[in-house]
Amino acid sequence: MKVVDIIQCDPEVPIGVFGELLAEWRLPFRIVRLYVGDALPVGADAVIVLGGTMGVHDEALHPLLRPLKEFLARRLIAGTPLLGVCLGGQLLASLAGGVVSSNCRREQGLVEVSLSVSGLSDPLFSDIGQRFQAFQWHNDSFTIPSVALHLASSIACPGQAFRAGNAWGLQFHPEVDRDLVAAWSGKTATHTTLTAEFATVETTHRAMARQLLANFLTIANQHT
Repeated sequence: MKVVDIIQCDPEVPIGVFGELLAEWRLPFRIVRLYVGDALPVGADAVIVLGGTMGVHDEALHPLLRPLKEFLARRLIAGTPLLGVCLGGQLLASLAGGVVSSNCRREQGLVEVSLSVSGLSDPLFSDIGQRFQAFQWHNDSFTIPSVALHLASSIACPGQAFRAGNAWGLQFHPEVDRDLVAAWSGKTATHTTLTAEFATVETTHRAMARQLLANFLTIANQHT
């Protein structure tokens, strides 16, 4: 089994359910905590890039973004299996030629995501279903790069998922659990509503995350 490098840009946006699943499956992984100065790997078998409160264009405020972009650009060229979540997806979209806009198509809470025809046949979304509920927590959004396949959309935010080569970018957060939802929504007026709504779908949301991560790991292990 190949080692998965998980890039964490922000202490408030941890690995969540993904970490629990990898531990349950006894699969090797490393968490690279850029916010405390961890070095990016020289090479990588497979990479998951998590979200963050910063934006793609905030290099002046968050210097960690520049080396991360350079690392991901090299991995894109190398064809390394990549999975970007929220900020991670936006970074991949930008590097692949898409446009990331600030304060655009904001979503918070549970949103129905629909797979496109391309998404239905894509291995990342195998056995997930054409429509599913996914937790969203973003102010920024990306357009689908011209070189990419458009895999999923929501009503408010068409750019929910794409594939460019061996890179998959997501806008939604499959990795969240009840604790993360409570932490992120804690300072909002909708805290009680958001946590209560998520509690009603937590089991199915976790099942979606399990299938999506399992699919990505299958893709990574098939990559030569």
